[in-house]
Amino acid sequence: MATPGGRARARGRRHRSTERLPPQFPMLVVMLIAGVGFLRILAEHWRQGTTLIGASLLVAGIIRALLPQDRAGLLAVRSQAMDVLCYLVLGMLVVVLASTVPRLPFVVQ
Repeated sequence: MATPGGRARARGRRHRSTERLPPQFPMLVVMLIAGVGFLRILAEHWRQGTTLIGASLLVAGIIRALLPQDRAGLLAVRSQAMDVLCYLVLGMLVVVLASTVPRLPFVVQ
């Protein structure tokens, strides 16, 4: 049987483990994923790159939903509900648009 003090200590340990990371770490993760997406676009794999950029927005929405306001860093722009809604909707739109564009060769004339 768990004691109230035991639950409080467990919450404290989890909170301390997230405090070890800098507050801008979530944004760094999102920017790294988006950066890889931009590199894929520059390598002429635009569909994969655009999908990665959309995925970075989805990751931002998930991180924003899971972290408290003080640990979300630069991902916290508005209220938590509005941030999560915007990140997830925009991420889904980008992924859907990237997957529905016809596969045409990339030709420069």
